Amino acid sequence: VMKFRRVQVLLILAVLSFLLIHFHFLHCSNNAPMEEKPSPVHILILSSWRSGSSFTGQIFSQHPSVFYLMEPAWHVWVTMYQNSAEVLHMAVRDLVRSVFLCDMSVFDAYMSTQKKKSDLFQWETSRALCSPPACDSFSRSDIITASNCRTICGKYPFSKVEEACKTYSHVAIKEVRFFDLKVLYPLLTDPSLNLKIIHLVRDPRAVFRSRENTVADLKRDSNIVVGSQRTKGEMGPYNTMQVICKSHVEIYKAGSQAVPSFLKDRYLLVRYEDIVRDPLARAAQMYRFAELHFTPKLQKWVHNITHGKGQGARAFDIESRDALRVSQAWRKTLPFQKIEKVQNVCKDAMDLLGYRLVQSEQEQKNMSLDLLFAQNSS
Repeated sequence: VMKFRRVQVLLILAVLSFLLIHFHFLHCSNNAPMEEKPSPVHILILSSWRSGSSFTGQIFSQHPSVFYLMEPAWHVWVTMYQNSAEVLHMAVRDLVRSVFLCDMSVFDAYMSTQKKKSDLFQWETSRALCSPPACDSFSRSDIITASNCRTICGKYPFSKVEEACKTYSHVAIKEVRFFDLKVLYPLLTDPSLNLKIIHLVRDPRAVFRSRENTVADLKRDSNIVVGSQRTKGEMGPYNTMQVICKSHVEIYKAGSQAVPSFLKDRYLLVRYEDIVRDPLARAAQMYRFAELHFTPKLQKWVHNITHGKGQGARAFDIESRDALRVSQAWRKTLPFQKIEKVQNVCKDAMDLLGYRLVQSEQEQKNMSLDLLFAQNSS
């Protein structure tokens, strides 16, 4: 009898073991198709107006793995224009975080309830909003110009923005409305984000010259940056440049000196002049940083867009141009008196970022491109 009971117990244990193993594998096999997708990579191109950021944004926008938006915080500044840039920092940060997470309900606070996709600022500069599922007229692998997209893809509902965003492995935002890297620390420590920052800078003298050509377009933004009173008079443009240059210094120091652990390998400084001097190498560098593959099709596009015959006559358009020549136009068109004033208010930024000061009008005339950069510049 004892032997029979022992056999019974062993049989029961064997059956229980079989059932446990069976249900374990059944559970695993049911979960297999639900394998977790890799978390998206979030890229913030951090810059200031007239610094080549629209072009740099396009390097990311045209990549078939990237959902890109150009300056979504424009909506915050337009709606809350009576505040300072510092006051608006948190609202801008919250909007950027929501966009990174593909939660486009954040725009409800800044747009009408009847909004369409075409109500989004510069929506047509996003290849992702000009291809499926946001628009069916182009392929996701196409290089798409803003003018072609604007003509064909504007009729789709705003809900397509969020739908499209959720289908990409990378979300990139170009923004000119942050003046302090520390404001972004909550995003850098947010476990739901995988944020990488590309800090794009440009020679302040070139920025100043470009801003002179777009004064009316930048008036509201300049008022928010320095206050309407300080934008007036002869010193107005220099006051704005001083704030912009100071912000680049602070961002660079926070990103590269005494870096907190959560910023390690997540900050990259890029000079616009280096991009136009060697577009393929710098694009490849930025893609590596962002964990993107530089396809032959994109290499060809980057080369062609920077080696055209255009002179950059239309300030906000991205078109094929002689990018190197256009980037250095200030050397021949900006009077030395203005150069001196810009250098005076932006000296710290120029020293830190590797731009060489011009000491005289004669030196300005004789200076070659290589001499514009300090000896220790990268």
